[in-house]
Amino acid sequence: MNALEDTRPTPVLRPPRWRTLLMSLSALIVAGLWLLGTPPGVMGKATAIGYAICHQIVSRSFLIEADPMPLCARCTGIYLGVAAALILALVRGRVRVGRVPPLPILLVFGVFVAFMGIDGVNSYFHLFPGFTGIYEPNNTLRLVSGMLCGIAVGTVLLPMFNRAVWAEVDSRRVLDGWADLGALLAIGAVLIGLILAERPLFRLILGLVSVTCVFVMLCLIGCALFFTLSRRVPAQRWRDLISPLWLGVGVAFTQLGLITLIRFALTGSWGGLIIG
Repeated sequence: MNALEDTRPTPVLRPPRWRTLLMSLSALIVAGLWLLGTPPGVMGKATAIGYAICHQIVSRSFLIEADPMPLCARCTGIYLGVAAALILALVRGRVRVGRVPPLPILLVFGVFVAFMGIDGVNSYFHLFPGFTGIYEPNNTLRLVSGMLCGIAVGTVLLPMFNRAVWAEVDSRRVLDGWADLGALLAIGAVLIGLILAERPLFRLILGLVSVTCVFVMLCLIGCALFFTLSRRVPAQRWRDLISPLWLGVGVAFTQLGLITLIRFALTGSWGGLIIG
């Protein structure tokens, strides 16, 4: 049953229109400054997004011919996993769902996150000379562990976002059971296979998808925070999200810009971190 569930029965007054317009204009200005201050071209912008949220160590990244992908292997997996979760919800008509998966699936998600945490810690300590660690890390493990964590994060994030911004949410779960989880894992497996196929075109496309997902997540988080902190009337229709999403765009570009400025000031280079 596709019922809608009222999440906030007591609406509050909308902020003045001029304030929303001012915030939207500010967002566009910040976006323009970021676009002007980052390397040119599509891949230049993609790499700049990755620069703000990822170490981009070349040895820990998959290559597109001679150049690394915009994100390291683990971050590529994380954001492709999030993208897979959001796309599956879109295809199944569950974009406005307000309920997380059942507890058994949440426990599996906990295992996914723990797996990435263990692999991440083990991989990190291998940066230090002489450390043998639990096992020898590799980019395939980084990609797989990131993918599983991203699937978990994306699946849980969607209903949380919906409850923050919508007056009424779809009362169904984002995943109903094991069959839905299996479908999502199958999508993740296909994406992993495309990366490991070592075809430059596949890696180029999926690299762009991964950084697009980074930007989308930052926008959604900014939008949700706007509704939460401003006590804005929850959205009734999709058009009610236009202004908050524009603000989310501004928040995303501001975050990317500030982190980029700090990193560039410290390293003086657009390249990935160099260890050793």
